[in-house]
Amino acid sequence: MSRFFNLDSPVFRSLNKIADLIYLNVLTLICCLPIITIGASMTALNYVVLKMVKNEEGYLTRSFFKSFKENFKQATIIWLIILAVMALMAGDFFILKYSTIGFPSWIRIALIAVAIVLLFGLMYVFPVLARFENTIKNTFKNSFLMGILSFPKTVLMMICWAVPVIIGVLAFQLVPLVLMLGISGPAFLCAILYSKTFQRFEPEEETIDDSEWTVEPEEEGNK
Repeated sequence: MSRFFNLDSPVFRSLNKIADLIYLNVLTLICCLPIITIGASMTALNYVVLKMVKNEEGYLTRSFFKSFKENFKQATIIWLIILAVMALMAGDFFILKYSTIGFPSWIRIALIAVAIVLLFGLMYVFPVLARFENTIKNTFKNSFLMGILSFPKTVLMMICWAVPVIIGVLAFQLVPLVLMLGISGPAFLCAILYSKTFQRFEPEEETIDDSEWTVEPEEEGNK
């Protein structure tokens, strides 16, 4: 029984993880409110949950805003590109559905295929941006490649993100739960799935130290 109430017990570690995810969910929602900052907020969230998966989380708020600040420009441009593509795809589907012109069926099939491929890339774009330094072009390119090459994991990631939406639509009484974990929960589960994929591309002895963001390391001669 004493092990159950031990702060290092699996139960308490799990409860602490859930509390951290609830905090991250609220923090992400607040930072997403200006809409244009959604890209930077999702990048920061993925940065933190990946560290949580590796048990390297440290100070959540500091880690979150470290990534938010460092990736703001690229994340915002990527988010605006995604919005433009989503608007274009939505317009195409709207035209196909309500237009009086009889379009060939292959056009609809092609649009669905393109939408699926884009969704595969979307599953990885902010995690890739959060973890790797790259150009915007290569961030998109690597995200699409990971989404396609890690097909089974990508499908599971899509399911993770779909579950809160389905719960919110079909079970309105569970909306408070979605507001507490509807973003950070799927992000954390997805980080578990893609963390091993990321390890293939990471330097073997690289560590992420948030203290480097606020404290300049002393030179050897000044110690």
